[in-house]
Amino acid sequence: MQAQPTHSRRNKAALSIRETAIFGMLGALMYASKVLMEMFPNVHLIGVFTVAITVVYRKKALYPLYTFVFLTGMFNGFNTWWLPYLYIWLPLWGAAMLLPKNMPKKIAPLAYMAICSAHGFLFGTLYAPAQALMYGLSLEGTIAWIIAGLPFDFIHGVSNFFCGLLIVPIICALKIASRRK
Repeated sequence: MQAQPTHSRRNKAALSIRETAIFGMLGALMYASKVLMEMFPNVHLIGVFTVAITVVYRKKALYPLYTFVFLTGMFNGFNTWWLPYLYIWLPLWGAAMLLPKNMPKKIAPLAYMAICSAHGFLFGTLYAPAQALMYGLSLEGTIAWIIAGLPFDFIHGVSNFFCGLLIVPIICALKIASRRK
């Protein structure tokens, strides 16, 4: 068996110029949507975009996701509050990756909305390990921090559920855009 030249082998993880541009724009769109919605505490479209881009781009969804994370740090400061952003979106991405690719059309929107909502409800709990490590919180202190944030997590979860209505239309738009060359 003869080895193929390196240039003819296409690495599936490698990005084309088109994908690089699309993922950069999606990351910037995620950041812009967050900035535009900052007047509404704990209401944003980051979960919506995370689920939608994961359904369409699968593993490559991490590119726009971490473009968003980087932009957030760049424009808002790479401070201690930002460190959990390095991992906090991964459970949502992972949950979206675990969903079957060909779910029935009646079930898919509810499944997308449910995982988006669950991430919002769990946001403070997911954020807590970083808080505990950075600020030396005991287990009791960490639990108290989580409990104090429950009203905010409630708003986050409910808003993610209703914002999740946009997931399917965004998926459709991304699929249409992906077909155009």
